[in-house]
Amino acid sequence: MIPSNGSSSTEVSEFLLNCFVSSPNWKHWLSVPLSLLFLLAMGANATLLITIRLEASLHEPMYYLLSLLSILDIVLCLTVIPKVLLVFWFDLRPISFSACFLQMFIMNNFLPMESCTFLVMAYDRYVAICHPLRYPSIITDQFVIKAGIFIVMRNTLVTAPIPILSARLHYCGNNIIENCICANLSVSKLSCDNVTLNKIYQLIVAWTLIGSDIILIFVSYTFILRAVMRLKAKGAAAKALSTCSSHFILILFFSTVLLVFIFTHMAKNKVSHDVPVLLNVLHHVIPAALNPIVYGVRTQEIKQGIWRLMKKGQ
Repeated sequence: MIPSNGSSSTEVSEFLLNCFVSSPNWKHWLSVPLSLLFLLAMGANATLLITIRLEASLHEPMYYLLSLLSILDIVLCLTVIPKVLLVFWFDLRPISFSACFLQMFIMNNFLPMESCTFLVMAYDRYVAICHPLRYPSIITDQFVIKAGIFIVMRNTLVTAPIPILSARLHYCGNNIIENCICANLSVSKLSCDNVTLNKIYQLIVAWTLIGSDIILIFVSYTFILRAVMRLKAKGAAAKALSTCSSHFILILFFSTVLLVFIFTHMAKNKVSHDVPVLLNVLHHVIPAALNPIVYGVRTQEIKQGIWRLMKKGQ
């Protein structure tokens, strides 16, 4: 801890999360919808995972990818939201040095994993629409296993240096993080060292991983739309688009909240500091809560699977 006389000779052993400083009332009204969104995210994703696990008809590559997305959402929510709610409800602001950097690692690793999963799902839809006859031979269980290994390895290897670089910094002064979470730049700027490398590396990683994923996803949908427009059979275009609509809506949830956060952060001199903080928190729970609901509502096979499980439980 920092000594009471203000000396910088003692290393920081914990941080204090000091979110919504200029808008303290946000904590009170935000805690209710945030806790409801958290419960919804946990319940909906757990229901989806159980349904896919128990229903043999859902043991297909597309639903395995959806299961991976649900697992990522659950881990991200559990990493961020409970601590935020503890700060809101009980003012439990301290977070240990190791817990802070563990949270940083998971956030920086799992968010790109989500975007990479969306990319693989976009490829799945591309093959299904543009090469339907080859779909069973291309999108197999082995493909999903290889894609899962690629998703984990790519993002872990590329994002691991972010918390490592931050943890190696010398923290000898202020230990108050002006954020609700241990975001890399919010933490590293408290260091007594030069953090230029941290900033540059995070910027490169963000645009290289998530930026390239989003670009490739929209390129995939460009090819899909072009293929759909060529369909001449009655109702074929509508049917093809309906198979992609759920996935496209999830991508919009993910990318829209993320882009709003990025642009708000870039215009931080024109908006309250609390706005990017709020968006950063919501980005870890809103897509997680809505993703399984969208697929559950719009996918007939999942709805039928949930209904059969409910009937078995009666």
